[in-house]
Amino acid sequence: MAKIDLRGMGVALITPFKEDESIDYEALIRMIDHLIENGTDYIVALGSTGETPTLSEEEKKEITRIVVERVRRRIPIVLGVGGNCTRNVVHQLEHTDLKGVDAILSVVPFYNKPSQEGIYQHFKTISAVSPLPIVLYNVPGRTGMNMTPQTTLRLARECNNITAIKEASGNITQMDDIIKNKPADFQVISGDDGITFPLIALGAVGVISVIGNAFPREFSRMVRLALEGDYTNARVIHSRFAELFELLFVDGNPAGVKSMLHMMGFIENKLRLPLVPTRIPTFEKIREVLHKLNIKVK
Repeated sequence: MAKIDLRGMGVALITPFKEDESIDYEALIRMIDHLIENGTDYIVALGSTGETPTLSEEEKKEITRIVVERVRRRIPIVLGVGGNCTRNVVHQLEHTDLKGVDAILSVVPFYNKPSQEGIYQHFKTISAVSPLPIVLYNVPGRTGMNMTPQTTLRLARECNNITAIKEASGNITQMDDIIKNKPADFQVISGDDGITFPLIALGAVGVISVIGNAFPREFSRMVRLALEGDYTNARVIHSRFAELFELLFVDGNPAGVKSMLHMMGFIENKLRLPLVPTRIPTFEKIREVLHKLNIKVK
């Protein structure tokens, strides 16, 4: 199986909704073009930022079809295929049309809180049936269970098609442990915009970004500068967006970035329950920061 190189800035694609909560496919197409034309290295569809738990199976299929058709092989596509029932994930992999997709992103099982051995066996089982490279996704703030470096490294060494991890534990020491001890071709990707800069300095290859939805050109430049070792100029961009990094998640993701995109004229400020838009104070703080950054808002 061919490896996939995920150096640079991937974007965790949002799902735009209309006021009636139907998917705004025209806005989705505009978003895809905006990302590709402004430096995005790859797109991650049907992740947590895409509000995937609120989508029907038919909607997931249609989003996948549109992303594949619109991207037209210009950049790689990573598709979210995960869950907390191993059998169901295997079924998805065996029955999903993955033509045009380059890799899958699969999250640590949530809610049922498996042991480290259970997490290992889950991903080993998925690895055995996946026709594509697998990017592990460790996000204990959402799943309730942290995948330890030992489990990550075990999977990286024993499963040839597990080629990367999106690390969103927030634990720099844990990430550094993985980076120091991983196989040479296993890639560590930041899952948190705010610590991408220091994590690249430690050896990460980039980020799967939320803020990249709104600022693909600027944030991808920061990532590239850091990867090239130009930490001085990368730090300038990192610092410029530091306040927005925090505001993005005050009221949950993707509420922050959707409010930002709404102000910038890309989408309606609509989410599906149980998620709701940012509170008015957060909305106004985001507007103030965008003004300070000289970003035109409506």
